[in-house]
Amino acid sequence: MATQTCRGQRVLHPSLSSLRFSPCPSLYLHGWWVGSLGSVPSHTGSTITVDRVSQAAMELEDNQQLPGSDAVEKKKVTSLRALVERQDPAAKEVDDLMLRRFLRARNLDVEKASALFLNYLEWRCTAVPNGFISETEIKNELSHKEVFTQGFDKLGRPIVVYHAAKHFCSNREMDELKRFVVYILDKLCARMPTGQEKFTCISDLNGWGYANCDIRGYLACLDILQNRYPERLGKAYLIHVPYIFMKAWKIIYQFLDKNTKEKFIFVENKDLKATLLEDIDESQLPEMYGGKMPLVPVEESTE
Repeated sequence: MATQTCRGQRVLHPSLSSLRFSPCPSLYLHGWWVGSLGSVPSHTGSTITVDRVSQAAMELEDNQQLPGSDAVEKKKVTSLRALVERQDPAAKEVDDLMLRRFLRARNLDVEKASALFLNYLEWRCTAVPNGFISETEIKNELSHKEVFTQGFDKLGRPIVVYHAAKHFCSNREMDELKRFVVYILDKLCARMPTGQEKFTCISDLNGWGYANCDIRGYLACLDILQNRYPERLGKAYLIHVPYIFMKAWKIIYQFLDKNTKEKFIFVENKDLKATLLEDIDESQLPEMYGGKMPLVPVEESTE
């Protein structure tokens, strides 16, 4: 939070619409002028101090920074920040929302969240040294046309559609697959509107067979999702699921953490459109599922 000094007094700049600065400069808060006097009478006859204004400003900003967090969670985020910043200066560059996602992924255990986050920082430097994955690094994966991103659900979460039958274990290269997953997740995060931290996935297994089964690849993707982008997945619909996929699912399920398990929903064919329409407006639902939105390949999607 930025600060300025008013004649020896330290006044916070909360950057809130309800706060504005006078030319003095002094702080105006809902009818209060706070300047060099320390406290000033209002039109109601009471007084307010700089400390009280600063405290109110910080409380308002905290609510904007961490909406949906109670006092306990906010305190833990503060503790997590102090812990990780001592160990890696790069932690100073991330916001509290990101730290909260890592904290929630470890059920508010600060020590475990710290280990997860510091591991993420180290991973990001090596896995994404340029800060992003270029399309030239994932040419083979993009050529399959298996991932599409367009539209938003009713909560404002960007939607990604994955056609699992277009993935073949025999012609995938593991490092490229991992880069492809990072590319997709970064794209989705970039499309999230202010106030939204999650995305919705429609995983279509129509035509999926043994040639498409890639347990090692699935687990590698899952590791990135759960440990590098924790609490980003909002909901995942598994549709057109063939019976033989359940054999693979039994293996995959063992590697899902509790929070992630609850986000996967198997949808029966007869309930497909109705189920999707519960969370996705028809205008945002892909045409192939009864909606009005055409599929857009992930590389062609815009923020």
